[in-house]
Amino acid sequence: MKVSMRDRLIEAASELFYADGVRAVSVDRVIERAGTTKVTFYRHFKSKDELVVAHLERCAAQEREGIGVAIESAQGDADRTFELIAGTFGAMANDAGFRGCPFINAAAEFPDPESAVRQTVNQHRSWCKDTFEEIVQPLHLPDSTGTAADLMLLRDGAMVAGSLDGEASVAASFLRSSRALISAAVAQGR
Repeated sequence: MKVSMRDRLIEAASELFYADGVRAVSVDRVIERAGTTKVTFYRHFKSKDELVVAHLERCAAQEREGIGVAIESAQGDADRTFELIAGTFGAMANDAGFRGCPFINAAAEFPDPESAVRQTVNQHRSWCKDTFEEIVQPLHLPDSTGTAADLMLLRDGAMVAGSLDGEASVAASFLRSSRALISAAVAQGR
């Protein structure tokens, strides 16, 4: 299957941005990695920021797919869903070159909350929180929105710790923490 030039540019950018940081990678490096020209680059992207957004949208689609598979496989069982998500986080942390969460990394490099990059980061984070809330909804927690926000904090910590501690530690810690958080929320509702 032939890959479009737009997809080749996003793939090249994703590899470089993730490995070296967004600000450290020039458009020229992306163009060189993709094996194309500036004219072709600017035919697909008006700016580097637009390319960064496309990179983050690609990362978001991958994470959403992974979480979606976990939800579908667990068939409504919140504990099983978080067990599968923990395994996914652990596997990600085990990948060579894992540098944590691309959204956290991008947010650190783009502090302006009005920038398209930060808006893309915020959209994905909102999706994650909404999805975590949907996962725990059947448990009838007194504050499912707060629990989802707490789970997001655990997810963020897992992504950061994954780049430091490795697979087994991250997966086990995320699962233990998720279970403790949900158990506490269930007990609070009694």
